[in-house]
Amino acid sequence: MLAFRTPTRRRAASALALTLAASGLAGSAAAAPAPADQPADRPATRGWFTSWAQSQQSLAPAPLRDRTVRMITHLSQGGDALRIRIQNTFGTTPLTVDAATVGLSTGNAAIDGATRAVTFDGRPTVVVPPGGEVWSDAAALATRPQDDIAVSLSVPGTVTPGRHTYALRTNYLTPAGSGDHTPDVSGAAYTETVDSTYLVSAVDVRNPALKGTTVAFGSSVVDGNGSTDCGPGCTETGTNRRWPDDLARRITTELPRDRQLAVANAGIAGTTSAAACPSSPASADGLDAATRLDRDVLALHGVTGVLYYYGTNDLAYGCDAAQILRSYREVFQRLHAAGIKVYVTPITPRPGYTDQNNLDRHAVGTYVKKWNNCAGTCDGVTDFDQVLKDPLEPNSINPAYDTGDGVHANIAGQQALADYVSLPMLSS
Repeated sequence: MLAFRTPTRRRAASALALTLAASGLAGSAAAAPAPADQPADRPATRGWFTSWAQSQQSLAPAPLRDRTVRMITHLSQGGDALRIRIQNTFGTTPLTVDAATVGLSTGNAAIDGATRAVTFDGRPTVVVPPGGEVWSDAAALATRPQDDIAVSLSVPGTVTPGRHTYALRTNYLTPAGSGDHTPDVSGAAYTETVDSTYLVSAVDVRNPALKGTTVAFGSSVVDGNGSTDCGPGCTETGTNRRWPDDLARRITTELPRDRQLAVANAGIAGTTSAAACPSSPASADGLDAATRLDRDVLALHGVTGVLYYYGTNDLAYGCDAAQILRSYREVFQRLHAAGIKVYVTPITPRPGYTDQNNLDRHAVGTYVKKWNNCAGTCDGVTDFDQVLKDPLEPNSINPAYDTGDGVHANIAGQQALADYVSLPMLSS
């Protein structure tokens, strides 16, 4: 039976076991018994791993009117089948999708080869309630690491879609009133572009050889701000240069075949770990770490580890060390209860911090680095503060890694962060 999830159901409703499509893909993870160490309210998903994600954070600025969207997603790992998640998290009316396809992207709106129809509990149409989400059946599309997958969704009527604001690549729409163009191999009908990702928020691959999915969870430096900056006057939009993307490439080239992991990005710019930072613009939207943990981490599949990179906005928006650490402990406890390891970075520098901000930053960093495991509350430390800080002015970013705003890492800085992560730690 098709499984939906809405905010009022949270963890209990994240049991998203779906019937696989009747095309010979039945009998995979959705029907498998849960491992003994898997909490009862998480789906049995043996062999399925989330390979790409972009967390929804707001509604798009304009509604869709009887048109097709084609969103380009970038896989960290491949498999012999895939499935997609559609969300209506911020919607106030039901969202209908009356056709969906997936296909290998040529790098723009066109498809390399043929599209594959996507179904939901065996049907081509699905209605997602306000605040809800749905995972599709399996689609028999073979993929490899670093493949770009075009997810096409036909949306009838008028609806304002949820989005991830910064896709950091071009996505495509057909004109209003154009109807269903999901089967199109040509990109000719997709005459409009957006720089956000609409409706689709995760892609799973079926690959029993993988050992897990690592989720990068945090704010703008996780989301990718700065990752298009390759120097003065130079940008590389659409080249997947966020540090989680760089980390995924390291995993595929440096880890042995029997230790491979997928990487999913759950970053949202402007968000905080703590829920009640006085001047946070995102607090009212429920985008703090604890509130969105179920939707953006625990509802993904095959998650074995989380890289936790939060705190910079907490300080900037008025939270102190005590508030930040309370939020850390709550989130870490919930992740551990789900059998997921947590690797934490101390808060990285900003030249705009006050003296009190830096005292709080030091207090959080001391806690995170205590015993190299957050005083026993996390599983390891990834010291991105050490990577990014200017050795001469440690409360500022190293100029070689600075986009110029004193906050975000450029492409060189993103690569330096990815290079610092211990792969044996993640794959142990």
